[in-house]
Amino acid sequence: LRFVLTGATDVLVAQLPAVTLLLRVRGNSAVEQAALERRRVFDHRVTALVAAAQAEGEVRDDVDAAVAARLLFGMINSVVEWYRPGGGVDGDRLGADIVRIALDGLRTS
Repeated sequence: LRFVLTGATDVLVAQLPAVTLLLRVRGNSAVEQAALERRRVFDHRVTALVAAAQAEGEVRDDVDAAVAARLLFGMINSVVEWYRPGGGVDGDRLGADIVRIALDGLRTS
């Protein structure tokens, strides 16, 4: 889960314009529909990772796995709204910061 969250953030930072565009697709064309389907498959895989981490006792299980996955990626995807390369936020560190906030908030005591 940590690897996926960090990797997703790293890709977002490295491919900011393309990811921004991808996050704005609404399914108006066959290409957009295919992109949305790939995002749904990815969402299901991340949900399964969260559920597995819950089953292993690594993250709290009092939050629905699908909701947790959506919230995690809501946080990551929001980066397109405020992150600017060369700005005050270190893009190389951003993934680690997101994981630290996300997982430390989900971990069991």
